[in-house]
Formats: sequence, C-alpha cells, structure tokens
Amino acid sequence: MPPVHFTSLLIVVAVGLVAPLALGFFPRFRLPAIVLEIVLGIVIGPSGLDWVKPDLPVSILALIGLAFLLFLSGLEIDVERLRGRILKLTALGFGVSSAIAIILGLGLKAGGFVKSPLFVAIVLVATSLGVIVPVLKDSGNISTSFGQLIIAAASIADFGAIILLSLFFSGNGSTSTAGTLILLGVFGLVVLLVGLAISGVEHSMSLARVLRRLQDTTAQIRVRAAFLLLIGFTALAEKVGLETILGAFAAGALLSLIDRDEAMTHPQFRLKLEAVGFGVFIPIFFVTSGLRFDLNALFAGASTVARVPLFLLAIYLARGLPAFVYVRLLGRSRSVIAGVLQSTSLPFIVAATQIGVQLGVVSRASAAGLVAAGLLSVVISPTLGLVLLRREQPDTAGRAELPSPVMPVITAEDRALCRVEGATSAA
Repeated sequence: MPPVHFTSLLIVVAVGLVAPLALGFFPRFRLPAIVLEIVLGIVIGPSGLDWVKPDLPVSILALIGLAFLLFLSGLEIDVERLRGRILKLTALGFGVSSAIAIILGLGLKAGGFVKSPLFVAIVLVATSLGVIVPVLKDSGNISTSFGQLIIAAASIADFGAIILLSLFFSGNGSTSTAGTLILLGVFGLVVLLVGLAISGVEHSMSLARVLRRLQDTTAQIRVRAAFLLLIGFTALAEKVGLETILGAFAAGALLSLIDRDEAMTHPQFRLKLEAVGFGVFIPIFFVTSGLRFDLNALFAGASTVARVPLFLLAIYLARGLPAFVYVRLLGRSRSVIAGVLQSTSLPFIVAATQIGVQLGVVSRASAAGLVAAGLLSVVISPTLGLVLLRREQPDTAGRAELPSPVMPVITAEDRALCRVEGATSAA
C-alpha cells in the first residue's frame, strides 16, 4: 500500500476555514462561502498555483462531502408543504422549466457548445435551496406564502433533477431506460420498506427511551443512525447501478419524512447533522471541486469562454421564466423576484458535471463553463433577489397566503419558532 500523506488535506481543510472566516469580516458583502471555497480551490489547485492535488484522503472526504450535501438537501424536503395548490403550481413550474431546458439544450447542441442536450437540460433545471433560504430568512419571507412557494419549487427542482440524472445517466450508460426505471422502482421499494421498518421500530417504547438517553451523550446515537442511513442508501444506489447522489438524497428525504417530532424529543438533532456536514465534509467537497476545475480548458479559446455567458443565460431562462406561472398568486413583481431566486444553481451543477465528464457526455470545457455560470448565478441571484425584496413594501410581504399546516424552515429551532409564531397569530 502506498504511503498516505495528509499535507494536501491539511491545506484543503485550512481553505475551508479561511473562506467563511474571511467573509465574516465583511457581513455586508453577500457572497456565499461556497463560491470563495471553489475559487480558492482553483487558486491552490493544478490550474492555479499547483500547491495541492486531489489525492486519496482529499478525494475520499470530498466524496463523503458530496453525499452529505445531497443528504442535507433531502432532509429539507417537507412532505406537508408539498401538497395542494403549492404542489400544483411548483409541479407546473418544473414542467415548464424542463421544457425550456430541453429547447435550450437542443440549441446549445446545434451551436456545438455541448455534446448531450438532455444532460445539459437536466443540469439547468436544478435550484440551490441551501443558497436561497438565507435570503428568504434575511428578508423576513421564510414563513410567508412567497417563501413557502420558493422553497417548495426548489425542493421539487432538486428532487426532479436528481431523479432525471439517475434515470438517464446512471452507471456507464449500458443499462436501457426501461432497465433503469426498473432499478429505480426496486430502489424506491427498498427505501419504502426501510422507512416502514424504522417507523415501526421507533414506536417501541423501550427503544425510544434508549434513544433519548443516548442522543446527547458521547454515543450521539441519532447522528450515528443517520450516518448509517446515508452510507447504506449510497452503497445501495451504487450496487444497483444508480448514481450515488440519489442514494444520499433519498436517505435525507426519508429521514425528513419519518423524523416528525424533532421539536419535542430531539430539537438539536438536525443542527448536529448540519454541524457535521457543513462543518467538516461539505467544505472539503467544494474546495476539491475547485482543485478539479479545469481552468485551462475553460480559457482554451474564445469559443470556450463564450460558453459561460451562454450557460448563465440558459440558467436564467430555464429557471427564471417558469416563475410566470406564479403571477396570479404572487403578482408580477414578486413573480419576477421568484424567478431571480430560482435561478440560483451551483451544488448540483458541480456534482452533475463531474458525473458527466466521467461518462463522456460533457466535455471538460463545457463542464468548466457550466460551473463558472453556476458560480456567477450564486453571486448575482441571491444579492439581486435580496435587494428587490427589501424594496418591496412591508405590507406586501405576506400577501396571498396559502394554507399550509407546517411552515417551511431549515433547522429544528426555526421550525419550533414558526410553530410558536403561528400559534400566537391564531390567538
């Protein structure tokens, strides 16, 4: 076995610390930390100063970081919110987005900018939920119908993009679409059975007492169980020939579905998972994505550089235009803001382009262009969306409220706070 060195990992972890710390000194400079992490990864990587290469320790922890990122994204899915009028509107919006993305993919293919129009279309329909939620919080819209609609739309976009990527671009491409559908069905059945089994076991009073006793000790039993679920579903997805990101996302979504009493029995559980993910593994994934960013391929010629504004425009068309379906509910100005926020996409682009390069369905130049466009969308959309929201009159913040039994939130504390506010309003 070759010797394992931790020098590269040390530098990557240091960059993961420096990026948010540096931004912390400039709170008015609203740049998501993931952007700086990727940029610094490019600077220290082979395309820049060549200080660090993604060796074995870095690559393994980055892979776990990707899984954790998708796991936490799945954890944000709130089934109680995805129903009724919200579900109809967001599903319609995703359908329109998919149609626009396919047209754009065909146009980019005709122009010689991409190899697979379907792959690019799938990449274009995703939205970065984790990036736009802070904007909704800062503007006081997290618990309004506007905020609920945006979060639901982003959840469906993320879920739909992952399913489509797994359906059409899993494994080495040797499996037919019908075969992949069967595999997805088998995988879904296993997820359902595991969920039923966990729900049944959790109703055991003796087990519930043990979990409560161990959850805040050094055992951290719930965190260990969640990590087991994450790795188990990821391994299962890989075993049946599906993308591992589907397994990680499914693990988070299942945990969100069966873990309904977090505010009463274990209010810190999700905060602990976020601490593990965003505090340890996920920064390594984004910095490593910068290490792997092919800057030379992006600037190989004028045509490759021209892909970046084209891809950025495609993101805004594919995710921004479908917001017109919200006009009757939100009004024109808020629908425009919704379109701007929906056009924020980066984590899925990074993950999907790495898969696409491995499968040969996207060139390194196009992959670099898509990631660069995603970086720009994360810089532009949240800032512009927040500015537009703050220009809105205060009395329009909560108009067109929709019935929803559970407020859309991110952490357990936020969920508990929203319940208290809802009860106060009702009183």
